[in-house]
Amino acid sequence: MTFLEATAILLAGLAAGTINTVVGSGTLITFPTLLAFGVPPVTANVSNTIGLVPGSVSGAVGYRRELAGQRSRTLRLCLASLIGGLVGALLLLVLPAGAFTAIVPVLILLGLVLVVFQPRISTWVAARHEATGGMPHHGAWWVWPAVLLAGVYGGYFGAAQGVLLMAVLGIGVDETLQRSNAVKNVLAAIVNGVAGLLFIVVADVDWRIVALIGVGSLVGGQVGATVGRRLPAPALRGFIVVVGVVALAAFLLD
Repeated sequence: MTFLEATAILLAGLAAGTINTVVGSGTLITFPTLLAFGVPPVTANVSNTIGLVPGSVSGAVGYRRELAGQRSRTLRLCLASLIGGLVGALLLLVLPAGAFTAIVPVLILLGLVLVVFQPRISTWVAARHEATGGMPHHGAWWVWPAVLLAGVYGGYFGAAQGVLLMAVLGIGVDETLQRSNAVKNVLAAIVNGVAGLLFIVVADVDWRIVALIGVGSLVGGQVGATVGRRLPAPALRGFIVVVGVVALAAFLLD
């Protein structure tokens, strides 16, 4: 690995940590960066998942004030994320590599669609909250299984996992988006953490990549919790879409 490649991966980790805390699509930055440097797709995904764990934890800590009063709800949903993340990681390991190559472009496309339509999702969420006039403290009945499915998605690949979780929490839980974002960061940390632990034991991990992304995402998590939320959302989404299109092209032209 050259100095230029190491620097690029470190910066990609920083950007991913920031974006994961604010938006939830950081894998669309790190994953194509690793592919561009010739890292095999499954190794890239495994190493990226482990490397992003410090950033997920950092973002959750940065949003700790917004977690006040949400302990019981968060713990309940953490179980769903833990189970889902483990199932998704197992699927990545047991399915043939060809399946990953075939499925990932679809997941990236889904992530891009969710990022592009995030403003409309947020508007719909706000209107639904106003119309329903409140929900149970733990949220609608379907929130737990939906968080579990998002965990399966996150354990398998993870791009736009945060956007999926924000959509679920925003629609099914009567909280502000900032407080939902705080819970989202905790759930994403659980998914990445449990998947990462499994990958450490049984998968082919590139620890140089893990270290670079880990350091970058750790710093990025704090940036996202303090400064990142002030960035213009359209510019951030546009950057994610550009990188995602590059990732799609890398897969389809390989």
